Amino acid sequence: MMELKDTIVSLSQAYGASGNESPAAEFALLMLRAYCPDAEIIGGNVIGTFGKKDESLPALVLDAHIDQVGFVVTYITDEGFIKIGSIGGIDRRLLPAQPVIVHGKRDIKGVICSVPPHLTGGSGSVLSFDDAAIDTGMTKAELEEIVSLGDSITFDVKCRDLLGTRMTGGALDDRCGVASILYALELLKGKELAYNVTVVFSVQEEVGERGAKTGAFNTAPDVALAVDVSFAYANGEDEEKCGYLGKGPMIGISPSLSREISDRLIEVSKKNDIPYQIEVMSGMTSTNADQYSVSRGGAKTCTVSIPLRNMHTPVEVIDVKDVELTAKLLAAFISKQSAESRK
Repeated sequence: MMELKDTIVSLSQAYGASGNESPAAEFALLMLRAYCPDAEIIGGNVIGTFGKKDESLPALVLDAHIDQVGFVVTYITDEGFIKIGSIGGIDRRLLPAQPVIVHGKRDIKGVICSVPPHLTGGSGSVLSFDDAAIDTGMTKAELEEIVSLGDSITFDVKCRDLLGTRMTGGALDDRCGVASILYALELLKGKELAYNVTVVFSVQEEVGERGAKTGAFNTAPDVALAVDVSFAYANGEDEEKCGYLGKGPMIGISPSLSREISDRLIEVSKKNDIPYQIEVMSGMTSTNADQYSVSRGGAKTCTVSIPLRNMHTPVEVIDVKDVELTAKLLAAFISKQSAESRK
């Protein structure tokens, strides 16, 4: 039996910024092969089929993205500082004094430079990416032996326990989604399925859902569930736009999603006593669901999101219970017994 929390931690701490997901993808591939022996990396995406194929069943894809936000090396100054650009959406207010890892020929630790408040009167402006630089303590010549322009950089962060079943870390967006799919497969072992199931751990979501676009084309599903994270309520935020930690997965409802699948997920949740929340979106979802719903002839698509605080930061917060409940919902939706009970 897989240990869910250990899986989340291991996936979170594997690096893989968009465009350089290979370390995280290779790690996830090893985990997926325990359930999908044919799993392989295709175009960067990790793709595998679960169970025996039955031509009479519709095809379903479980998708979660494997990439994370980060930075890219744009220049090395004569003084030995690394200039950077962003990969994905990063709040520039976070930049000063953050510890990072530069993924060159070997990993190098560094910190993003910060002007002491004594020299700014504590009122300095928000640092721009043009002004941001990483200090590794190395000279330009030393760096050029190890670091190349275009190398990726990620926050240097480890997961930590919070009270109860909550935890904090980096890249929980969307490694906790990957973990929930793996746990769902664990729950489905030995059960009859209502679908031919394919798993896609997709790349480059943070730079435009690019992996999902190719993954959707390759797999051509009839139904697709995009398992991602969404905003959990924190102090000062608009409660109407957020879910809550510990209250279960957020089932998406949107004009760009299949209301049929949304309603079926809600029905499955109720019949199996799985707590859930509703996430209403007025247009596109900004998740991989947007690609699956229009690829080829289109798929009936819905989002199933795990509530998360502090998105795209080194201190993202989730409740492990929500990851477990998400897996239970996915497994219940896919099982043949649950499908027959809906008829």
